[in-house]
Amino acid sequence: MASQKSTKFIFVTGGVTSSLGKGIIAASLAKLLQARGFSVTIQKLDPYINIDPGTLNPYEHGECFVTDDGAETDLDLGHYERFLNINTSQANNVTTGRIYNNVITKEREGAYLGKTVQVIPHITDEIKRNIYAVADNDEYDIVITEIGGCVGDIESLPFIEAVRQVRWDVGANNFLVINLTLVPYLRAAKELKTKPTQHAVKQLLEAGIQPDILVCRTEHKLPQEIRKKLAQFCNVNINSVIEAMDADSIYDVPLLMRKEKLDERVLAKLKLSHKVDPELTQWKEFLGKLKNPISEINIALVGKYIELPDAYKSITEAFVHAGAQNETKVNIKWVHSEEINDANVKELLGNVHGVLVAPGFGERGIDGKITAIKYVREEKIPFFGICLGMQCAVAEFGQNVLKLKGAISTEMNPKTKHPVIDLMVEQQGITKKGGTMRLGAYQCDLKKNTKAYQAYGKSKIKERHRHRYEFNNSYLQQFEEAGMIASGINPDTNLVEIIEIPDHPWFVGSQFHPELKSTVLNPHPLFVRFVKASLEHKILSESN
Repeated sequence: MASQKSTKFIFVTGGVTSSLGKGIIAASLAKLLQARGFSVTIQKLDPYINIDPGTLNPYEHGECFVTDDGAETDLDLGHYERFLNINTSQANNVTTGRIYNNVITKEREGAYLGKTVQVIPHITDEIKRNIYAVADNDEYDIVITEIGGCVGDIESLPFIEAVRQVRWDVGANNFLVINLTLVPYLRAAKELKTKPTQHAVKQLLEAGIQPDILVCRTEHKLPQEIRKKLAQFCNVNINSVIEAMDADSIYDVPLLMRKEKLDERVLAKLKLSHKVDPELTQWKEFLGKLKNPISEINIALVGKYIELPDAYKSITEAFVHAGAQNETKVNIKWVHSEEINDANVKELLGNVHGVLVAPGFGERGIDGKITAIKYVREEKIPFFGICLGMQCAVAEFGQNVLKLKGAISTEMNPKTKHPVIDLMVEQQGITKKGGTMRLGAYQCDLKKNTKAYQAYGKSKIKERHRHRYEFNNSYLQQFEEAGMIASGINPDTNLVEIIEIPDHPWFVGSQFHPELKSTVLNPHPLFVRFVKASLEHKILSESN
């Protein structure tokens, strides 16, 4: 049961089709409510049976987002953090797999006293326990819960039933359902069609849930007669039919929803006083810089999952934040690491102002990443390597500067004579894949007078990790004597967190994932400095 604080519960469901942007709508509404002075958090309930997305291929589900407490979560949690400027946790992402795992574990422990364990009430009770836990732990005014998938999906049924029961538990004034739907435009008929939305709402009604607000994704403005038709046949007030047209940027959506008065409708239905008008000054300043850049640069993102940009979602968004901070438009040039070789590297990277080598797993595309890094190191092009990108920079330096033949990570070649990157001691003997990496936030001490220290402006930082392999410290002295230094070290394990080359305009690699902590209001300092260095490289190259 929810806390006695009378937390308000908002549920965001999806109808007609997936990928309509439930996460962006949830984050935008949360931003507006937060800007009015309410304490808000968002939770994602995912219907798939994986315990978490940690073992999913990026092609399958996009990026795996990691929280401070080490949870591997859905990429929507990245949107929540970037919009709200708050940290999420394991409690903010729950899957069907986790729900069933918890229930089965309890059954094995004898927690149900010999009762027959069923979807109702045991699975639905466990779903509700996770919903209420978010509110009870931090005493939020409002908890927004996004239900993954579509209404009508078989795997979503227990979640929808749990949502129905929440209304009975907390009362109508503390409960609200927003259904995000699609109103398609038939070009041949030259008209918007409401029937798909009517059917989606009918499915919700059959499950015992009446949506309070419809948010309608559309490519065209919703005329009054369409709004009236949707209101009439979906049993909602006409002013609760909200238009959500395609936006130039996801960061426009909070202001578009404000214009449509989504937040006002929510507050009225939950019987909450409006407190104050939303304070969005900083958000508008960010949008002003984003839309009116003074400069423009091209950054190559070298990765092996570039066919699906969502695989690098946090990185691309971090470039948006850092670009706005520098009043610079960052154009990303997607370069597949498997396609890079000595013959074409200059053609692929010769006209960019900076190169980021992205994280990943496995040996596919490694040679291309190393070739790219050798080129930018020698040509003095600003470089930023993240996780595997940093490890590839170490391997490249070992092979081409230290002349350590075959220097590589033992992930790629377990029998290499020069394991400059090696499996972490605590990872040895681990066979299970899910949730067993070095995950979450760890301390890092920065050396003064380094590029990393200049970026952060302080000597102690905390960043998020997701890896099994690390810099092999037995090679550290060799590397530092040859010109690649460790500028960031974990104080507890001496793990090398950041490498850089002082004799280079900007050559930095991080073992951690800085992109995971970049937000609209707090762009990540390493991305800000990398964009600045790339802009300086452009100015210098154009003047020569």
